[in-house]
Amino acid sequence: MEKLMTVSKFTSICTMGASASFGPEQFPVNEHYFGLVSLGNTCYCNSVLQALYFVVHFVKKNELFDNCMQQDARGFLNYLLNAIADILQEERKQEEQNGCLPNGNINNENNDSTLDPTWGTLTSETRCLTCETSKDEDFLDLSVNVEQNTSITHCLRAFSNTKTLCSEYKYYCEECHGKQEAHKQMKVKLPMILALYLKKFKYMDQLHRYTKLSYQVVFPLKLHLFNTSGDTTNPDRMYDLVAVVVHCGRLICHYIAIVKSHDFWLLFDDDIVEKIDVQAIEENSESGYILFYQSRA
Repeated sequence: MEKLMTVSKFTSICTMGASASFGPEQFPVNEHYFGLVSLGNTCYCNSVLQALYFVVHFVKKNELFDNCMQQDARGFLNYLLNAIADILQEERKQEEQNGCLPNGNINNENNDSTLDPTWGTLTSETRCLTCETSKDEDFLDLSVNVEQNTSITHCLRAFSNTKTLCSEYKYYCEECHGKQEAHKQMKVKLPMILALYLKKFKYMDQLHRYTKLSYQVVFPLKLHLFNTSGDTTNPDRMYDLVAVVVHCGRLICHYIAIVKSHDFWLLFDDDIVEKIDVQAIEENSESGYILFYQSRA
């Protein structure tokens, strides 16, 4: 019942159902859209696959998801992208062993071993009183803390703000062999595909469990971001929203996907596929869970 009420919140202001038939005048010839049948609490899997279909294609069996238990959409997304990364790395090793790339060019030092467009680089830089340390990490999605009545742009700006580590949060400096006050900043080198995970769940001590934060977080259809990493040739990127994984409900969770195709927006609710008006996305932004943005360049 809770699932139906949440989904109907979209349908009440969307052009859906019989009035949104997929006729040949709306889509290219032989263009068809199919949902994925739920095998029993597999909506988390279906929603991520439908969203990723418009970015990357890959499916691999994993025992963790080979059951009828409800799982987390973000966990499945990370597994899926890790599997893709493993394949890309294995292919790169084969190319290096053969001494050439698939197009026949000889391998050289300029070949980039990073994991293609899905990956960006996240750098955690901590500055001590007497030294500076930094660590580069590949990220699958960018985990963003959310606040009430705010925007994605504001959340990302707060993510990159410099934080002072002091009092009980002092930084242990290996050079100084002790805890010191320090400045910490997260720097991001933006990827071609930006997956933003909104941290909508918070552990409540009084309840001894995680609870969902029903915060209104506005996410735009177009997102202009600046690289905070200094070693990049692209100081900024313009992104377009291409897919959203929506987490519905509070007690009984359900996942759906909203994707963009041929300038149309479609809602995938397991095996149900409906046309959705762009206004519905903008007016129901509190339900966004994972956002997929694609760079224009």
